[in-house]
Amino acid sequence: MPKNNIPAYAIVELLMRLSHYNELIGDYKGHTVRTENVLVKTTGGGITFPITLIMQQFENPETIDNDALVSVASLFRTSRAKQKTIS
Repeated sequence: MPKNNIPAYAIVELLMRLSHYNELIGDYKGHTVRTENVLVKTTGGGITFPITLIMQQFENPETIDNDALVSVASLFRTSRAKQKTIS
């Protein structure tokens, strides 16, 4: 799926929702679309979202339950620069 077919604001909305579970995630900086996933770069690091989850956020966000958000938030990885300042 081309990058311009992914609604970036749905990614931003997901990041805002995930920040309730992990405040280190930070703000949206950009994304790269892969076959089934979207790699999202944030001010805190990076996270990989399934395209289906982004489209679910775009089309019907109330169907994403807390368990799914917690699961995705656990995939977040801080950037190396952030890891050095945290340690």
